[in-house]
Amino acid sequence: MAEKPLRLLACGDVEGKFDVLFNRVRTIQKKSGNFDLLLCVGNFFGSTPDAEWEEYKTGIKKAPIQTYVLGANNQETVKYFQDVDGCELAENITYLGRKGVFTGSSGLQIVYLSGTESLNEPVPGYSFSPKDVFSLRTMLWSTSQFKGVDILLTSPWPKYVGNFGNSSGEVDTKKCGSALISSLATGLKPRYHFAALEKTYYERLPYRNHIILQENAQHATRFIALANVGNPEKKKYLYAFSIVPMKLMDVAELVKQPPDVTENPYRKFVKQASIGKQIPAPEEDSACQFFFDLNEKPGRKRSSIGRDSKSSPHPKQPRKLPQPPGPCWFCLASPEVEKHLVVSIGTHCYLALAKGGLSDDHVLILPIGHYQSVAELSAEVVEEVEQYKATLRRFFKSQGKRCILFERNYKSHHLQLQVIPVPLSRCATDDIKDAFITQAQEQQIELLEIPEHSDIKQIAQPGAAYFYVELDTGEKLFHRIKKNFPLQFGREVLASEAILNIPDKSDWRQCQISKEEEETLARRFRKDFEPFDFTLDD
Repeated sequence: MAEKPLRLLACGDVEGKFDVLFNRVRTIQKKSGNFDLLLCVGNFFGSTPDAEWEEYKTGIKKAPIQTYVLGANNQETVKYFQDVDGCELAENITYLGRKGVFTGSSGLQIVYLSGTESLNEPVPGYSFSPKDVFSLRTMLWSTSQFKGVDILLTSPWPKYVGNFGNSSGEVDTKKCGSALISSLATGLKPRYHFAALEKTYYERLPYRNHIILQENAQHATRFIALANVGNPEKKKYLYAFSIVPMKLMDVAELVKQPPDVTENPYRKFVKQASIGKQIPAPEEDSACQFFFDLNEKPGRKRSSIGRDSKSSPHPKQPRKLPQPPGPCWFCLASPEVEKHLVVSIGTHCYLALAKGGLSDDHVLILPIGHYQSVAELSAEVVEEVEQYKATLRRFFKSQGKRCILFERNYKSHHLQLQVIPVPLSRCATDDIKDAFITQAQEQQIELLEIPEHSDIKQIAQPGAAYFYVELDTGEKLFHRIKKNFPLQFGREVLASEAILNIPDKSDWRQCQISKEEEETLARRFRKDFEPFDFTLDD
């Protein structure tokens, strides 16, 4: 059975003309049906007054579709993008971040790079450097059997994109554009590449990503540059297309060559430039969103500063941990912590058995320093949280279980990421998802599905109250808490007859056991978890 394609919209420079854009989107959706996402490249904000934006920022107006935007291309608009890792700008409008990979629940993979090219150090806040391009490319190449990505979003055009193709009009692609983006597009092989900034529309003929008679056939790339919103020449600024994620496609269908396909416009120039010299390896780790540090050597107990202290005679000083305003039951240095429940300690996070857990192996991932929610975590803490999540998934899978994670950032002072294993024999992932959605509807809770590898920082601003659940497939359900929220909602769903069938355990206070019993469970968990624990020495 053929996979149902996603229906997407891509847009060029909005330049602050939000009403023009979103009214146009409403008209299109009324005529052609709803689309799944709107992707904006180029300048999202303009030099116009902020009155129109304030209406969206304050919720007076709302984007009619989930909209993802790139960051600043000039100093004037840097102020709108406070978090380099991405964040929610307004309801339904999300800044993706400086660079990274966005993977939807469907498996659609979108690589994004904000800003304009800069070869100077330090790199301005509205630019990307050779190091940024290198880290993005290396990160994706390191994944097994890398074949390419579905979509690449950049603001500048790639240099030389017009070679072997149809005319690009008044834009001279031998002089205009970024050579770094040309090399990035060569390495990532996107099926679609969108750019803007040149105030014109240009849909290049598709180009091939393989050398005929020398390499196996690969998918073609379509480059589309979009004009600015509401331009008087009525040049095309909105592009509608349908796409089935690469990972869901039959290989033969994926590599079919369009009749008008051309030679790759960058190959000769990238080869001449010698990418290895043009894009030097970064001198220090350059972390990308949604992925671990690929240079971390496995199997080594890390020092308290997150690096092997022997590697440098002048190790970096450890960053001071955030401190709680008062006593905290979960800050590891706090005397209130019940340390007999701790089963693993990393550099930035630790793992502890839940007090009054739903099962004997119900655990919590907690930051060592005082952070209230995932939305407030620093990049290095997020990285280790993800590492613990991946490790626990492998551990529970070895025991014939899948793990469900949830966080409730409401009436809590220290992040507690709940990890609850569910036997595979009990129910399927879809059953768990349905149970959450059904019980949410019964309690008039709007539980929305968000893209698989999206960062909660992109959805919820620090300080915002929310609840989210993450399934073993990576699917996530999110609720923005506006007023009240049932404190035991996550436990109630998992304890329900549809999942674990232990409704009497929905309240943790009814599940408490003696300290001696807790110590026994902790010892057992540590022993079982030890072969998987990445924090231990070889």
